[in-house]
Amino acid sequence: MHFIQTFSSASGRRLATLMLLAGVVHAQAQTAASNAEPTLAPVTVSGDAFPSDGDGATPVAHLERDELLLRSRTTLGDTLDGTPGVSSTHFGPNASRPVIRGLDGDRIRLLDNGGASQDVSGLSYDHAVTIEPMLVDRIEVLRGPATLLYGGGSASGVVNVIDNRIQREPLFDASGGLSGQADASLASGNQEQSGAVRLDAGTQRYTLHADGTSRNTQDVAVPIDLSCTRGGVTTTARRLCNSASQSWGGALGGTLYFDRGYLGAALSSYDSNYGTVAQDEVSIAMRSARLALEGELRGLSGALQSLKAQYSNNDYRHTEFDADVPGTLFKSRGQELRLQGRQTRVGTRQGALDGTLGLQLNYGEFSADGDEAFAPYSRTRSAAAFAHEQLATGWGQLSAAARLESVQVDSLGHPTLARFAAASRSFAPLSTAVGAAWNVAPAWQLSTNLGWSERAPKDYELYADGVHVATNAYEVGNAQLDRERSTSMDVGARWKRGADSALVQLFVNQFSNYISLESTGTQVTVNGTAYPQYRYTPVQARFSGMEAQGTLRLLERGQTLDLLLRGDMVRADNLSTGQPLPRIAPMRLGAALQWAQAAWGARLGVDQYAAQDRVPDGQVATAGYTLWNAALTYRTRAAGSQLLWYARLDNLGDTLAYSSTSILTQTAPGRAPLAGRSLKAGLQLTF
Repeated sequence: MHFIQTFSSASGRRLATLMLLAGVVHAQAQTAASNAEPTLAPVTVSGDAFPSDGDGATPVAHLERDELLLRSRTTLGDTLDGTPGVSSTHFGPNASRPVIRGLDGDRIRLLDNGGASQDVSGLSYDHAVTIEPMLVDRIEVLRGPATLLYGGGSASGVVNVIDNRIQREPLFDASGGLSGQADASLASGNQEQSGAVRLDAGTQRYTLHADGTSRNTQDVAVPIDLSCTRGGVTTTARRLCNSASQSWGGALGGTLYFDRGYLGAALSSYDSNYGTVAQDEVSIAMRSARLALEGELRGLSGALQSLKAQYSNNDYRHTEFDADVPGTLFKSRGQELRLQGRQTRVGTRQGALDGTLGLQLNYGEFSADGDEAFAPYSRTRSAAAFAHEQLATGWGQLSAAARLESVQVDSLGHPTLARFAAASRSFAPLSTAVGAAWNVAPAWQLSTNLGWSERAPKDYELYADGVHVATNAYEVGNAQLDRERSTSMDVGARWKRGADSALVQLFVNQFSNYISLESTGTQVTVNGTAYPQYRYTPVQARFSGMEAQGTLRLLERGQTLDLLLRGDMVRADNLSTGQPLPRIAPMRLGAALQWAQAAWGARLGVDQYAAQDRVPDGQVATAGYTLWNAALTYRTRAAGSQLLWYARLDNLGDTLAYSSTSILTQTAPGRAPLAGRSLKAGLQLTF
């Protein structure tokens, strides 16, 4: 089935324009405040049908407010890196996706306000995610049975990014109002200049939304001298060659409210030009446009208490340049429609049954034209039915979920490359999960989740046939692949008393046919260059590990001092070959002291990364390292607005380190270290 360069000025002028707009609107807001003071209500919109912060069988980890501001990086993957169980693919500072419990790529579903975020970041490590962290209000990492609301094959987790471009609840009363937020920051390590503005205006009957962002960075400072060849000239500096970037974007949205629901729409765009760091003169110019429609009816009678519909249309493209000469053009277009109903609650508080059920339809087209087109034109269509139930009991909570899909993946061949032939495969993945949480004592809770997950192979896993520069290999698909199947289980214990808390989780994820990119032992010569050949092959695999975090209040007398602890580890094995699986994060331990008094806040932290020598034969091990960081915040009010001044210092010791989860550690050893010492300072104004 099939559903029905806006900015070209220099980055500095875009940033100045954004901040000037924020100042003008701020002045207007102060004038309007004398007549209509906005009544802002905190609204948390979760992709999870049953929002939770881990206090149940649906565990959720999240970043928001000051913590999100201080941890925000240029990419979504690096922003979440360090969350227990979450690392990053880290293809330099401009392209990274989250890695959850050792799984990456399209096994980790990325959501935009609960809907699909459709780009080609799962196709290749050098392809960026089309989400700007500066415009995000909240990031959730959802695990457990509720992940089946959004897709199969997501046993390890779903990442939901919330920006509230479509407001689900009125922000103002009948007299109307105006609110907004402006951010500006500078950083030393990559000479970053960034800014963002968000504005909301309306009454209790409607909300209008607008936002814009601009970011400009130069090559990232690193703790080692690196060579860089551009235009035939080679230089040496303590900079990561070809890591500069420019990005900008924005959105317009609006929501109408009525007695029993809302109807909203948002049109957004995001553009980014960035270096790929794997090669000195290769860059990507990316453009993405997204239309989102959303509505909900509440207070229904009968079997459903509410009905929600979401539709999104995504148009993505990027061109890869070599020394400013256009090369391969990638295009992706996709639509998604979700219909989701919340069941009427049945039973009393101690025996209440809540449920969500729905339908999801997806359509996607992909094409690549140029020398690096290693996959054919393709089309993917899917339809899914899902259900998620939760039962509250006197001792805790039970949950169960199921998802049945119909997926068709078509190769459409290629207009200029004869090696790609037309083909079609159909799959019917079925995924189920159950979970339980026991309140074993007033401060204690035990939880467990058990899941059976199936994932249909992606188009490139089935039909790839060409040189993939990001992996430095000739990749060959396998048109005979079956559904990827896994059984997962986790158990956890949570303790909380006042400001003190602790959480420990153990997990194991067993795959009967994990789709792995395996070496064939042969080489393929293309244009005079020999590349090792790799083929997508089903293998038996197991991922196991643990995650832990805790908070201990050390001081609470007019000021607070907390000790924050966290740690995780993953062991991943190819059981068919007896070899470790590649690109797995080592054991990580972290500690931080966090202090607050009145308007001031401060933090000093350290993260210890063990060496990762469990790598497949022939691959490069990574040494262990220690990174120190610090942050300082000061909050004040001026002219009816709230000002948050902040400074963040990363890698205080200017330590040389390499990421074991980055493909660059293998394809370009020593070429792409992590960033060196960097100071970032900024101001956030909220009115």
